[in-house]
Amino acid sequence: MLTGAAAVHAQQAGAAAPASAASAAANSLETVVITGIRRSLDSAVTLKRDSRGLVDGIVAEDIGKFPDTNLAESMQRIAGVSIDRNMSGEGSQVTVRGVGPAFNMVLLNGRQMPTSNPSGNAGRAFDFANLSSDAVSALEVYKTARASSPTGGIGATINVKTARPLDVRETIASIGIKANYDESIGRLPGEIAGSKVTPEISGIYSTSFGDRTLGISISGNYSKRNSGSNNAFTGNGWQTQPITNGAAGTAYDGVPAGNLKNFPTSGYVTHTNDVRYRVTDLERERINGQAVLQFAPTKELKFTLDHTIAINATKQNAIENSSWFGPSYSGPLNGQPPTTFTATGQVYDPIIQTATWDGTHDFAMYAAQQAVKTKLNSTGFNAAWKVSEKLNIDLDAHHSTSRTNPDSPYGDTNVIDLAMFNQGNTTMYYDQKFPVMQSPGLKYDSSKTTVTGSQFTNNISYQDVDQVQASGTYKLSADDKLLAGLGFTKLKNRSAGSNNFHGDWGGIGPQGSFKDMTVAQYNIASFYGRIPGSSDARQFPTFFVPNFDQLRAQAVKNAQSYRPTSLPPGNPLSAAEADAYFKPYTDFTNGNDWRTTEKSTAAYGQWDHSFDTSIPMNLSVGLRYEQTKITSSSQVTSYNATTWYAENEVRLDGATTTFGTKDGKYSYWLPSIDWDADLTSDIKVRASYGVNIGRPNFGDMLGGVALNANSGRYNIHGAGSTGDPALKPLKSKNLDLSAEYYYAKSSYVAAGAFYKKVSDFFTTKTVQQTFAGLNQPASGTYFDAARASGIPADSPKLLRNYIFKNYNGQPGVTVTDASDPNFLKGNIAGTVPGAQPLIFDITTPSNAGGDNIKGLEFNFQHMFSTSGFGVSGNYTLVRSGLKYRNDASSTDVQSPLVGVSDSANVVGFYENDQWSIRAAYNWRDSFLLGNDNGNNPRYTEAYGQVDASIGYKIGKNLTLQADLLNLNDGYIRTHGRSKNEIISAIQTGRRYLVGARYRF
Repeated sequence: MLTGAAAVHAQQAGAAAPASAASAAANSLETVVITGIRRSLDSAVTLKRDSRGLVDGIVAEDIGKFPDTNLAESMQRIAGVSIDRNMSGEGSQVTVRGVGPAFNMVLLNGRQMPTSNPSGNAGRAFDFANLSSDAVSALEVYKTARASSPTGGIGATINVKTARPLDVRETIASIGIKANYDESIGRLPGEIAGSKVTPEISGIYSTSFGDRTLGISISGNYSKRNSGSNNAFTGNGWQTQPITNGAAGTAYDGVPAGNLKNFPTSGYVTHTNDVRYRVTDLERERINGQAVLQFAPTKELKFTLDHTIAINATKQNAIENSSWFGPSYSGPLNGQPPTTFTATGQVYDPIIQTATWDGTHDFAMYAAQQAVKTKLNSTGFNAAWKVSEKLNIDLDAHHSTSRTNPDSPYGDTNVIDLAMFNQGNTTMYYDQKFPVMQSPGLKYDSSKTTVTGSQFTNNISYQDVDQVQASGTYKLSADDKLLAGLGFTKLKNRSAGSNNFHGDWGGIGPQGSFKDMTVAQYNIASFYGRIPGSSDARQFPTFFVPNFDQLRAQAVKNAQSYRPTSLPPGNPLSAAEADAYFKPYTDFTNGNDWRTTEKSTAAYGQWDHSFDTSIPMNLSVGLRYEQTKITSSSQVTSYNATTWYAENEVRLDGATTTFGTKDGKYSYWLPSIDWDADLTSDIKVRASYGVNIGRPNFGDMLGGVALNANSGRYNIHGAGSTGDPALKPLKSKNLDLSAEYYYAKSSYVAAGAFYKKVSDFFTTKTVQQTFAGLNQPASGTYFDAARASGIPADSPKLLRNYIFKNYNGQPGVTVTDASDPNFLKGNIAGTVPGAQPLIFDITTPSNAGGDNIKGLEFNFQHMFSTSGFGVSGNYTLVRSGLKYRNDASSTDVQSPLVGVSDSANVVGFYENDQWSIRAAYNWRDSFLLGNDNGNNPRYTEAYGQVDASIGYKIGKNLTLQADLLNLNDGYIRTHGRSKNEIISAIQTGRRYLVGARYRF
């Protein structure tokens, strides 16, 4: 398909843009044109010199000739663009000049595209993994604000263009096939590993009839990919607490001095509650297609009707081994080292962390599945009318939808946890890139196993965009023209979800009732061989692999004989009740349902002028008006009771749903100006100024307070979140300067500087709140008596046993299982005498102050005469005052900018009549990825990747292609406030694609 598509794209390089982009036609695109690398670079140089404003671009054959699995991978070769990779290592979202994915506007043929997220979270970041690069004719990246460009892209406005048949003067037909081989599959347990080799096929047919008055184009792509992703991580992040009175008020309160080493006397101390090792088989099946019908009754009038569909179905099969620390640090060390701290600034991390257990602690081995399908449909109509030699009018309308739904009878995500109750003291070492867990004496014992926690979620994410745009261009003279336009956009967003979660931490049935389960055993180092520290001699060596279907079947059977411990006292479940217990809810009456409608109206005017002076100059001056109204309606779940029902967990009870609506609105005048001048025949300079806005995520505009019913612990606050539809958008004043020197044919160097002054930046603050009727059951008279008996605060099993033995039958205390006198099971309600309110950490978005983003961009391109060899590259440096303060508590208000980082790439190539060879290195420096669990930073460490491609032509019609990705076999690591605070280390693998394209 790529060869044919490339031909289409080459011949339409000068075609008129769709309505919303038509007025930007004066912005010549820095585009790589078809028919060979050398010619494409010649064209890029010419168009770069002639362009107005700062616009970068790539066209299809350049994409097709490079090892790019999707459009995000392609765009990282543009200066200032860096990509965020998903768990399979594939590029999914883009950051431009330090501005994250949520603040880059993505258009399809000049139209705003909807997004929907598999997690059900309501955002604005477009996931490019949904689109195949084969089906796209060109990418346009507008880095400067212009009156004619839609708002929302503070970093950039990215226009994805597709082919138009009447722009081609011949019939095009081609087909392409590829085989994808992924090494990462070989790093998975055989029980979950998919196929190493998967197919891809693409094709295009484009033609015209009736002396080119009628044209039709049909293109399609089908691809399937299996890959492996192995992650060593902490699922609950790192909590940071201030030191005010020794260990009092921290996770180490009451821990004997001999169990702590180098404990700080001031500053901040951290801890993490868990370690997890997860291996995942990912399957992605993607279908893209587009049909275009064009009718041109005259040379001055052309109608276009098009429909685009993109279906992306993803499935995951995962196995996770994990240990929950509690935190529990106060028992006998039994030969294990004390928890030892090291300082980074004012923050003290446990470089060694020992959890003290009596040999009956539960080690978790869970099996999980995820299955979602995202379907994008976009139908558009465009009418382009050349009224006269001076006047052109363009009308464009579209209706586009994106739907993400569960794709499994067990919901979008499900987990069943097989626990083994024989873990003793366990020490974590955080002195390696890999989190090393030492657990002496731990081994598989089927007589100690039972299913504990289970979770089945049902999340949906829907978004609709209806948009009408009209634009016109009037040529006043040879040197002057006016552009004007109107736009109306209605966006509807819905995110809904329910979570059938059960924390049966005492087990569904007695230990040993799952002894017949098949549990395979592997060497854990075999899954993480590229991450330093994974083969550390201290690491517990075994990874256990249970079977999801077996676990669920036995759990359903057990629930009919033993009532699940997370339920109130009663009889065992019926067969139907047990089956439903391990399935997702069928609706959202037990969950949340958020709906937002955003209506925007825009109008703009722009004047373009060319100065015929001794130094040729161009000037564009524009003004855009934008008005937006927001209505947010929310169904959230409220609760009226609490229960301490398991060793660590406190749940919320008495769920009822409430519904409410909030409104917000804003309007802005947004000026812009672009100027360029040819100082000499070889030197060109540019300057641009513009104002743009970046809208809040839909998740930040939700009404009501959503409490997490399962976030509370006996020693940890509950959690929740709320939103505000009255949030203002970010406002950015942007200044760009650049200079270009063309020192030889097809060779140049360029440098640019940019400055963005951002105000009304979004911040997330954590507010501590209490709610009527929601008390902490691990408090009050009974709990105080247990503590007074000498039981440490971090020994919940002993604390619960004391309360059950001494207060069973008293108000709020009920024993449900007394079969083991050393491990009594039951419920302790928040109504116990003297219980204190349960504190919730509620995250709340708000507008804060502002700061600046500034940076430099450097580009070069050099051709070695007519040898066929060439090299190109770029480097972008970005700095911002919107940083995260690492020397701060988890509850402090922060206003960081996500995604700010330096980036670089270099490409070397050779091409002759038969061979086309490229090698590329892409690098991105460390950056803030986001906040974890309240207000704790997650940084992605610097990452580089080597890719290559080789093409060989056989005759005029057949091309063989090999793409080699991630040749350096890199891994991606994230950390908290310091590099000691590992949050995740993800290993994937190399990937090879071999294929052929044939043009008929």
